[in-house]
Amino acid sequence: MVLDIKPNSIFNLQSIHQSVSVRFNYEILFTNNLFNLKNSTLAQVITTDGEKKPKKVVAVIDAGLLQYWPELPKQLAAYTKFYAEILTLAVKPMIVPGGEAAKNDRTLLEQIHKLIEAAGLCRHSYLLAVGGGAVLDLVGYAAATAHRGIRLIRIPTTVLAQNDSGIGVKNGINAFGKKNFLGTFAPPYAVINDSAFLTTLSDRDWLSGIAEAVKVALIKDARFFDFIHSHTAALVSRDMDAMQQLIYRCAQLHLEHIANSGDPFEMGSSRPLDFGHWAAHRLEHLTNYSLRHGEAVAIGIALDSTYSYLLGLLDWSNCQRILNTLSALGFTLYVPELAERSSPLEDSRCLFRGLTEFREHLGGELTLTLLQNIGQGIEVHEVELSLYKKAISLLQDVENRQTLLTAS
Repeated sequence: MVLDIKPNSIFNLQSIHQSVSVRFNYEILFTNNLFNLKNSTLAQVITTDGEKKPKKVVAVIDAGLLQYWPELPKQLAAYTKFYAEILTLAVKPMIVPGGEAAKNDRTLLEQIHKLIEAAGLCRHSYLLAVGGGAVLDLVGYAAATAHRGIRLIRIPTTVLAQNDSGIGVKNGINAFGKKNFLGTFAPPYAVINDSAFLTTLSDRDWLSGIAEAVKVALIKDARFFDFIHSHTAALVSRDMDAMQQLIYRCAQLHLEHIANSGDPFEMGSSRPLDFGHWAAHRLEHLTNYSLRHGEAVAIGIALDSTYSYLLGLLDWSNCQRILNTLSALGFTLYVPELAERSSPLEDSRCLFRGLTEFREHLGGELTLTLLQNIGQGIEVHEVELSLYKKAISLLQDVENRQTLLTAS
């Protein structure tokens, strides 16, 4: 017997609604001297998956680390040998350039993919990313796209990576002259912050990471900003206790936002954690990345704080307090590339092209976070370029006065 089923007589062929809920869990662990044989943190992280056979591990290491930690590859090999029942180093670690060079060279991505393939890694294997934020971004992108996702363990080695870029769910590389044009949202398996790596940072890199803490404090936690303001001298003098407290609270605020904002993968147009970043990303490009990311963010914070004041949202005393804190931390608030403000938007040197790129990166309408008060952000969808130009002039005046005071 053959059933004669007419279209739409039994099944509704108009649409199928699909809803999938996925829960991600990962830890940020804090330790010291991670690859000391007595430190079982990494081994314990890998044993938490419940599988008994040793796991293959491939490591990608920031070349900048080897200047201060030349024995790191040997330490890693000794560590995996000591914990051989848990993990095995499939191939020798791959060394990649640090800084934005890691994100500007797309051949590095292919080399990491080839390494993963040659080592025979699977979705239950582990890729270790050891380095600064740019290297973590690169390796994270490779991990997310090989086999549609290999387990990634990030080991951030800079302040900026430990309190911000290394703890979230984003990975990416630069392309077409734009920051993070290619990338993924893919949470890591775990993040391990090793304070020992911070001891060999240059003063410039030590301070650069503080900018992201200032940023999140300004939009979310006035008490945290008070802590930074009152501990500027300690932070500048490299007090490790003050820095560890700063890293922990900054990471905590970032993770709370990712988990509780309702938009962890940035499907909408709102991105408050990028306060100050539209100008920062543009300045990095305009300076050929001679500015560290944190240094550019500090300028972006100063610019958007001053613009908030000129717009009538933030009072002058709080604006001054923000600028003074950034200056006390050693940040420059003005660079010549800001002077490109008068160029037409079509000009490749125009700072304000960063607004267009920011909107394109977000999708939808332009959404900027400004300040109503310290610890209180507010979103706007339009900007007055004339006021932004005035804000840039004001920052130049502030920087000139600061230079004169230092000289005297």
